[in-house]
Amino acid sequence: MAKLEGGTAAFVFSSGMAGIDAVFRLLRPGDHAVLSQAVYGGVVRLTTQLLVQFGLAFSFIDTSSLESVAKAIQPNTKMIYVETPTNPTMIVTDIAAVAKLARERNITLTVDNTFLSPYFQRPIDLGAHIVVHSMTKYLNGHSDCTGGAVILTRQEDAEKIYFLQRSAGSGLAPMDCFLISRGIKTLAVRMPQHDKNGMAIAKFLEAHPKVKHVLYPGLASHPQHAIAKKQQRGFGAMLSFDLGSMDAARRLLNHVKLCSLAESLGGVETLISHPATMTHASIPAEMRQQIGITDGLVRLSVGIEDVEDLIADLDLALSKV
Repeated sequence: MAKLEGGTAAFVFSSGMAGIDAVFRLLRPGDHAVLSQAVYGGVVRLTTQLLVQFGLAFSFIDTSSLESVAKAIQPNTKMIYVETPTNPTMIVTDIAAVAKLARERNITLTVDNTFLSPYFQRPIDLGAHIVVHSMTKYLNGHSDCTGGAVILTRQEDAEKIYFLQRSAGSGLAPMDCFLISRGIKTLAVRMPQHDKNGMAIAKFLEAHPKVKHVLYPGLASHPQHAIAKKQQRGFGAMLSFDLGSMDAARRLLNHVKLCSLAESLGGVETLISHPATMTHASIPAEMRQQIGITDGLVRLSVGIEDVEDLIADLDLALSKV
């Protein structure tokens, strides 16, 4: 993992959240962190319901706006935590621009690279200090184990993460290490097909009259398309689309046959989910609306199946909406 991401050290954990928890434990009581607004729901739960009890403070902002990031920084800000693209709103952050801001203010920049993997994006090359992964997703690629990774560029951070992992007993089990090592061997074969299918599905959905809008950085209509094109080698296979209402989303989810209803992502099979009631259900409804996770939003992790079969499945389900 250290070689793939261009870091100097890496530690693997029992889950992505275990790794992320270890990274936030690099902070000390009284420290403040700035986070991307639409991060994975588990990160919101970890920070706002657990870590705040240990004297840490967190601000959730739109990190695609450099001005918003700069305004959110406080005298005690020690970390900027960026998820790009965000889950599930697919907002892209200019990593190099935020890294410059962080460097000027002596702030640690952490980037969650789960959605793209090091095959499509290498945040350390763009100035990040720490990269985190849920290896459960694309790195494993087969939806048969869980794992997390923390990749570091500084020796002092590596020593602290090692101490935290050893003390908490959150290291990755041997069998899961084997399964993820197996998955990484096919990463370069799987990712181009994911990317190809993701683009085809995004274009199909964007042209469909029952779809209000599609969130996919590979489309020219995406507000950060130019940034994604600049810092990524590909656009990946994660996308979201809005059907306008909970009823419409439910009808679609109840009628897909090939797409499996599940919260995970990044496997060879196509998974579909409803963020408002699944991955992001723990986020208050008001906050969900504010960051664009509407009741009609559907998230799709496009697999490597025949893309015409996937399109036919979605087309049939959309006819029921």
